Amino acid sequence: MLRSFVRQATDDDLELLEAIENEADALFATVFSIAGRRPAPTYTKPSPQSGFILVASDIPGSEPVGFAHVLDVHGSGHLEQLSVRPLAARRGHGRALVEAVKSESRLRGCHRVTLRTFADVPWNAPFYSSCGFVERDPDSDFLRDLSAAEQQRGLGYGRRVQMNFDLG
Repeated sequence: MLRSFVRQATDDDLELLEAIENEADALFATVFSIAGRRPAPTYTKPSPQSGFILVASDIPGSEPVGFAHVLDVHGSGHLEQLSVRPLAARRGHGRALVEAVKSESRLRGCHRVTLRTFADVPWNAPFYSSCGFVERDPDSDFLRDLSAAEQQRGLGYGRRVQMNFDLG
């Protein structure tokens, strides 16, 4: 496993995130036989109160190969998106991003990190379980509303689960 370098995203990084997410999402087409999937959003720098974006690269200062987008929701960090370019997968970037998300969320005073993911995709729920996340029932309006939003966005082709990591 190579070393991954994680840092806060800069304005220059933002234009790359859409391409990284689209490349990573293409892997789901092989799992779910998805045709005509929706492209990733264009990313903008979140305000410090609304969340943060971290990027991972192979070499300090090099172009990102992965990113994590985290929302600040009522004292919790919500991992909205984590994507790594398939050509850079299985080299520790995803795990490094998850650990950095936990650290940054803790520094921001969050008491937990939440996420929603596919239950049966190896690089989703099983990966997050290996990072210490556990399945939980949604326990806030925000988390309960995510399920309906996922259906509207067309994510209903696989079983989805809520997962939490307690920052203690």
